[in-house]
Amino acid sequence: MTTKGLTAVLAGATGLVGGECLRQLLASPRYGRVIVVTRRGLGPDLQHDKLREVVAEFARLGEVKSQLRGDHVFCALGTTIRKAGSQQRFREVDYEYPLRLAQLTLRNGARHFSVVSALGACRSSPFFYSRVKGEMEEGLGQMGWPSLAILRPSVIAGERAESRPLERLSEHLLRFAPATWRPVAARDIAAAMIATALREPPGIIVIESRDIGK
Repeated sequence: MTTKGLTAVLAGATGLVGGECLRQLLASPRYGRVIVVTRRGLGPDLQHDKLREVVAEFARLGEVKSQLRGDHVFCALGTTIRKAGSQQRFREVDYEYPLRLAQLTLRNGARHFSVVSALGACRSSPFFYSRVKGEMEEGLGQMGWPSLAILRPSVIAGERAESRPLERLSEHLLRFAPATWRPVAARDIAAAMIATALREPPGIIVIESRDIGK
């Protein structure tokens, strides 16, 4: 850590968890710079001395690899098959992009990588969504990160910019479910990611949904 603080690299800042990560990282005195990787600018309303934007297509992250240098990397990339339009496109966003970001930042000297996966992620799952998440986790685990945190939330609770009626319905139905299935607030996921990154636990740590927010 330098006298100016840690540098964070964040992908997915326009999403629910990523937006919470961005707010908390900018507010944290431990981080002196926050590099946001985004396909489109964050907009003129978001201005901060710590903030640096890298605008790039994730399929061509190699073109901006020299700008992806930080201590801790936070990946909150994710979509739905409905929004993606196809299983192939979903796999690109939820599998290929996180791995590409991880490869480039690891080569650039980052020490910790934190990623939002999903409850039930398993490469042998009969469900496509869970299978892709499991393959993503396995791919990251094979890279040899000094510190890797995988968070597996259930339904993510919070105010989304986009409408996801099925997730909103699930959030209400599962509110009184057992802790394993209960919705998890996006702010709690972001806080857990940042707290874990600051500890830099060696090896791979998996944080299940029931343990997020504790």
